[in-house]
Amino acid sequence: MTGYVALLRGVNVGGVTIKSGELREVFEELGFDAVRTVLASGNVRFEASVKDDAALKRRIEAALGDRFGYDAWIVLVTRDALERVVDGFPFDEHDATRQPYVVFASKPEVIDELVEAAGDLDPDADPIRPGDSVLYWNPVKGTTLHTPFGKMLGKPRFAPTTTNRNLRTLHKILG
Repeated sequence: MTGYVALLRGVNVGGVTIKSGELREVFEELGFDAVRTVLASGNVRFEASVKDDAALKRRIEAALGDRFGYDAWIVLVTRDALERVVDGFPFDEHDATRQPYVVFASKPEVIDELVEAAGDLDPDADPIRPGDSVLYWNPVKGTTLHTPFGKMLGKPRFAPTTTNRNLRTLHKILG
């Protein structure tokens, strides 16, 4: 069995409303073990025995779409990969003046595009660092939606392929 984490995009943040219990039911009905939802922001930890992660992702997205009636997409990572992402956070995660974010993408080339587009940004306002299939971002608290990178990340072209999580949320998911 492999431990996985599914990070849903746009759940309970002005988009689709999904109750944690119903979300857990979908994953249990798919036959996964040790299913646990974490917080109410579309985070599911589970175990599965599969050989094809891409097929697993498509299967979960189809089940979510069928159950909740929306165009679902997820970022699917193994628990081991998520642990490496958390361990690799390059900024001071305990700096109370900053938000420790990790940006995930459903397509690796999107991370490359974001890194390239952010090349000229002020590193004090928008400190970013590429990681292993993620982008680490550490803006000042209260500025997330207003920094140049935050505005770029919020553009409609990135909405279908990116989701971000606070490092504290990722610690809880791994909990």
